[in-house]
Amino acid sequence: MRDSDIREVLLDSLQKKHFSDEATQVFEELGLCQGDARVDVAVVNGSMHGYEIKSERDTLGRLSNQLPIYNRTLDYVTVVAGACHIDKLKKAIPSWWGIVEASGGKSDIKLNSLRKGKRNPSLDPQAVVQLLWRDEALEILKKIGHQKGVVSKPRKLIWERLVNCLTVDELCEAVRENIKARKSWRLASKQALNGD
Repeated sequence: MRDSDIREVLLDSLQKKHFSDEATQVFEELGLCQGDARVDVAVVNGSMHGYEIKSERDTLGRLSNQLPIYNRTLDYVTVVAGACHIDKLKKAIPSWWGIVEASGGKSDIKLNSLRKGKRNPSLDPQAVVQLLWRDEALEILKKIGHQKGVVSKPRKLIWERLVNCLTVDELCEAVRENIKARKSWRLASKQALNGD
């Protein structure tokens, strides 16, 4: 069972769950912290839920780099992993992360929730704001009337201004709305679920 096999089943499951919800978008390979890490699948609606896939062919070597970035950026995180990783994951990840076990063969993969995730207790607004493109961040500042002095500045200064002008909740909402508005950008294709 490979990463791509698990991903296909996970995407199918998420798309079925959110198919009729226009307020939800499912993305693949969402870059976080200016590309320092990518979460395999992200569901963006009233929260940002990242899914990290660790197939039985994978190692957990990259997790130590991914973990602090996911902790700073995502509202919820779930690891979808092969059985060989479950015990190590339970010791390595925060208690608020969810765990889903992927079992079976390539053609009959089953996803079994072992631990339901909880909301991230400590988002970092400095990491969250980096999900915005420069133009998006500037447009938000214009809408709230705080663009003066940063219109021609680098994105880092625009991000900094946004962090200082918005609460964490307001910032997270603005980031989610902008990501969802990026039509066809890294979107997981919505499959025909009724056989059409």
